[in-house]
Amino acid sequence: MDKDPWTDPDPQPGDFDAEIERAKPGDVEIHEGSPDAKLTILVSVEGDDAKRLDRIARARGERPDEVVADLLRAADARVA
Repeated sequence: MDKDPWTDPDPQPGDFDAEIERAKPGDVEIHEGSPDAKLTILVSVEGDDAKRLDRIARARGERPDEVVADLLRAADARVA
């Protein structure tokens, strides 16, 4: 069975070359980069882990995303 780059969790270079070649000039927009741009990544936490995250966030008076951000910064500092 062929893999589908549109649904594959790990698309590879060249997977979308055919679509890019078919694109017409009017299909493409070029924008200047923005230093204020933000990237949002959705993280799914389920079951007992979700309950733990919620409990930690409430105890700290924070939102769950703030707890996750703190955990990532702490983990990064340990491996840096």
